[in-house]
Amino acid sequence: VQLQASGGGLVQAGGSLRLSCVVSGGTFSSMSVAWFRQAPGKEREFVAAIRWGDTNRFYADSVKGRFTISRDNPKNTVYLQMNSLKPEDTAVYYCAVHHNRVILSQVRRDAAYAYWGQGTQVTVSS
Repeated sequence: VQLQASGGGLVQAGGSLRLSCVVSGGTFSSMSVAWFRQAPGKEREFVAAIRWGDTNRFYADSVKGRFTISRDNPKNTVYLQMNSLKPEDTAVYYCAVHHNRVILSQVRRDAAYAYWGQGTQVTVSS
């Protein structure tokens, strides 16, 4: 399974970006998908996820109401729409997937996802 993330860039505070992650190999429609991020000097943190077979979306409190995760199964792609961006959103953003359903208690843990993309840089200026 390979993941290719794109869509990062430099944006002013209050602006928007949409990240994309194309997944090849495996059966994407049967995967749980997620986005994580890592800011300089900080640990990687959970951003958003969709569990396979679950209609719910999971978000970190820091992005709830501003970010939206979605997936397009025919295109093998997961998206992260980011609105009302803040300087504290600056980080490298990583997409991750796992075959089948991630256990609910683990959905926000990076260890729950077996495959990772290379990351895309998002920089928000004040």
